[in-house]
Amino acid sequence: MAIDVGGTGLKASVLDDAGRMLVKRVRVDTPDPCHPGILLNALADLTSGLPPSERISIGFPGVIRRGRVLTAPHFEIETWRDYPLEAVLAQRFRKPARLLNDAEVQGLGIVAGNGLEVVLTLGTGVGSAVFTNGALAPHLELAHHPIHKDETYNGYIGAEARRTHGDKKWNRRVRNTIKIVYSLLHYDMLYLGGGNAADVGTDDLPDNVRIASNDAGITGGIRLWDEKVWQAVRNN
Repeated sequence: MAIDVGGTGLKASVLDDAGRMLVKRVRVDTPDPCHPGILLNALADLTSGLPPSERISIGFPGVIRRGRVLTAPHFEIETWRDYPLEAVLAQRFRKPARLLNDAEVQGLGIVAGNGLEVVLTLGTGVGSAVFTNGALAPHLELAHHPIHKDETYNGYIGAEARRTHGDKKWNRRVRNTIKIVYSLLHYDMLYLGGGNAADVGTDDLPDNVRIASNDAGITGGIRLWDEKVWQAVRNN
């Protein structure tokens, strides 16, 4: 069972061994407020109608280290600080669970494994993940880094910025962000994922920028059970 926790929506499906969804994903709005107990109850309700599964992968919007939530900027931060979500999920659902940042899970479902690849997820906020020849690099929380005047990436190209400034200006900001991230990392390939990526205009995107399916936030969950991948993740 693969779960994608977002600032706006909770999504889940059950995958086969190749990472293909066996059933259409289910979705509900993310509760507000979203304290740990509220999220766990919402996930139990969301997944109750899915086919049986043997293990759980979950992507969560925050800094994750060794199964614990260090930051949860979309939710109540103090409630989530150092919260052992991986262990609690395993206990609640009575099956093994593995937890990773949501943009990194999506990246695992997208990257080709060649050179330096970067994933930016455009949703409620902005997620980021960096891969070198398919291996996940230590987490880079671009979302909260300054990008323009006093704005962070979240404020500059997050969902609120799109609502405030409209699609045309938001798209210009996305293109400016692409240039800034290239000057920072000199990536070989940049993938734009997340719910808002589908509305990025493609006519003038650089050749090394691609729009990725938002379903990768779920299908990438199968990679958490590749032991080589998982050991590298745990060592970050």
